[in-house]
Amino acid sequence: MAQNKYGLSRDFIIHPGETIAEFLTDRNMSQKELAIRCGVSEKHVSTVISGQKNISANFAKKLEYALEIDAIFWMNLQTNYDKEILEFEEINEITDEEINILNKLKHILKEYKRLGLLEDGLTQIDELIEIRKIFKISNLLDIPKIQHLGAYRLSKNNTVDDYVLFAWERLCELIDADNPNDIEFDVEMLKKVLPEIKKIMFEDIKSIVPKLRDVFSKCGINFYLAKSYVGAPVQGYIRRNNHKGLSLYMTIRGSYADIFWFTLFHEIAHILNGDIKKCFIDYNETTDEVEKRANKCAAEYLIPSDKYQEFINKQDFSLNSIFNFSKENNIKPYICIGRLMKENYVSWSSYSQYREKYNLI
Repeated sequence: MAQNKYGLSRDFIIHPGETIAEFLTDRNMSQKELAIRCGVSEKHVSTVISGQKNISANFAKKLEYALEIDAIFWMNLQTNYDKEILEFEEINEITDEEINILNKLKHILKEYKRLGLLEDGLTQIDELIEIRKIFKISNLLDIPKIQHLGAYRLSKNNTVDDYVLFAWERLCELIDADNPNDIEFDVEMLKKVLPEIKKIMFEDIKSIVPKLRDVFSKCGINFYLAKSYVGAPVQGYIRRNNHKGLSLYMTIRGSYADIFWFTLFHEIAHILNGDIKKCFIDYNETTDEVEKRANKCAAEYLIPSDKYQEFINKQDFSLNSIFNFSKENNIKPYICIGRLMKENYVSWSSYSQYREKYNLI
């Protein structure tokens, strides 16, 4: 009995020739008589019945005349047999190396299951086959061969796992597919709503993400917060979707509010700077010219450079001075504090209690 390493037997898959043999027995008809009635050789009938040859469309039509059973019946039998053989061979060809990829993906697959994108409780083999379908790839081992846009922009400090990154990108796409937006991307509208986006930082924490989604939606942008995973060091992912708009996914790096808002305006800068062609992966810690330009724009959006320079020149970094400056420039104090810390004007411990934390996911 032919058996693979998962305990499945090919011998349980019934070739349609056996069904022909059953009909011949029921009708007391010999293979020779069937051959004559079908206009084929006796050897042809014998090889089909023994499973050495398949039922062709032409032979199925001949069987319709000889046995008074519609050709489509025989063709369907053959199709089902071929499908079962393919599935058997598919399972039999699964390697331990491909199965091991499931372990790499175990954390992100929990999110797939939580969102109902992948059934929970499947066997390892069934889960792997379902993931192949979800990822639209016939073998998970081939994932590294797919070129990730933006991969060339990685810095030496970033460690990407091709499998995790691929799974993360696909998760984003699937979430986006359930949220159509018929509004075409409008860059001028995005420029117009920048003050409105900035103002949202003063909202209650529970209102921040819904309000951001509403504002971005008016510009033809779908906005999402995505979980971050080891192996996918992404802070932002922007892609053109199927609805003539853009989709912006942002991960939470740490939990500080100032980092959230700087990252958000950093991603907006990429859009306004024309960095998005088809899609754009914004990796953590990348320091090329594209990133430097986006950083400069984000800083400007949050605090106008001339105002900030005036503040720095005064060299008064007292809490009272920071609060007054923040109020004058319509930002929360943590924006100013976070920047002063990053640029070493104040120590990281100086006003750490005023750096608000977010729990948005």
